[in-house]
This record gives sequence, structure tokens and C-alpha cells, in this order.
Amino acid sequence: MNAMRLPRLRRLPIMGGIAAGALVVLAATPAFAHVSVQPGQAEQGSYSTIAFKVPNEKDDASTVKLEVTLPADHPLASVMAQPVPGWDVKLTKTKLAKPVEVHGEKISEAVTKVTWTGGKIEPGTFQQFPLSVGELPEDADQLVFKALQTYDDKEVVRWIEAPKEGAPEPENPAPVLKLVKPAEGSDGHGGSSASGDTDSAAEKAKAEKTEETASDSSSDSSDTTARVLGIVGIVIGIAGVGFGVLAGRRRNA
Repeated sequence: MNAMRLPRLRRLPIMGGIAAGALVVLAATPAFAHVSVQPGQAEQGSYSTIAFKVPNEKDDASTVKLEVTLPADHPLASVMAQPVPGWDVKLTKTKLAKPVEVHGEKISEAVTKVTWTGGKIEPGTFQQFPLSVGELPEDADQLVFKALQTYDDKEVVRWIEAPKEGAPEPENPAPVLKLVKPAEGSDGHGGSSASGDTDSAAEKAKAEKTEETASDSSSDSSDTTARVLGIVGIVIGIAGVGFGVLAGRRRNA
């Protein structure tokens, strides 16, 4: 009886190790790709170009529609869609409960939803949908965009769960755009400040002046060389004529 139990007892640690290894593998397996916003961050108060990256997660169906809801707590006065070949885009505007002021002008309505239809994202591929947005809020550290991904088999995946700091990533996380403070010298439009432009212009003018000076020096040097060669040629010519005259006299003598 004891002899029969011994092999079984020896198998238990092995089986336990296999089970533990399987759990580790499962835990290490990355989550499925989801709808995200690229790049992941932008400057507060800026106008930025972002793109929603949509991977197709299914092997037997294609994505045929993407619907993105813009955050209502921080309405964006300017939203423009870049054309995507094969896709139609619709911007839905909504009257704001509280008008926002942009560059001294009050905006009473803003784009709150963007919908792309008519195209197809095949299995194993992804598509990006670019938007130009602004002015990004200065009093927020992130913007959460809720997205609905529709497949041609009628399934709708709702990427609407806002991630929470310190908590595990939700099963269906919403695309999040992190907002950071503007870099020093930034003008909010992806360019440099006026002082930076002035410095660049001064450096450019200095470089052009240096090139002109070098060109003038090169021209002067070329002129001097030509003059010297001309004088040498004249001297050689005179010497040749004199030599010819002397040779003729010797022959006559």
C-alpha cells in the first residue's frame, strides 16, 4: 500500500509545478490590443494632431465602423478630420451647456462625436484615424475618449472604461491622451517662440554673410591669379620674339 502511494506522492510536486507554470504563462500573456490614441501625450493649451489606432482583434470578422466620443467636460472648439482613403467621416456637433471662450470669441457648440464608416479593417491589420484638435485644456492632465468598434458580424466592442491611477488596466480601456505642461519656448502650435525665430534668422544671416565673404575672397583670388598668368604670358611672348630676331640675324651673318 505504501509502495503504491509513493509514486503518486512524487507526481504531486511535478503536477503542481506544471500548474504554477501555466498560471505564470497566462499572467505574462499581454492583453489584446485595443483602440488607443497616438501619440499618447500632448501639451496643455496647444493645437495637436492625434490619431486613433484601431487594430482588428478578430480572425473571422472585419471592423467596419469607429465611433469616438469627445470629452464633454473639456469641449474642443476646433476639431478637423484628416481624410482616410475608403472611409467616410461625420462630425457631430452639440450645443454646449456652458459656452467656452477661445481667442476672445465665445463658442456655444462643439464637436462631441466623430464617426468613421464605409471602410474595412481586415483581420490581422490596423488603421489610424487622424484628427486635428485644439485648443487643449490647460486645467486638465488627461482627456478620455470613449470609442465603439463595430465588426461586420454586428459585434460592438465598447472601449469606454477610464483607467484609474494605481489600479490594474480595465478590460476595455478607453483611449487616453495625457496632457503635459508646454515645453520652454513652445508657442502652442508645435513651433518655436518669436525669440527663437529671431535667433535663427540672425544665425542664417551670419551664415549667408560668411558665404558671401568667402565667395568674394575666392573671386579676388581668381582675378589675381588670372592677372599673374597674363603677365607671365606676355613676358614669355616678348622673350620668344626677341629670341626669334636674334636667331634670324645669326643666320644672315
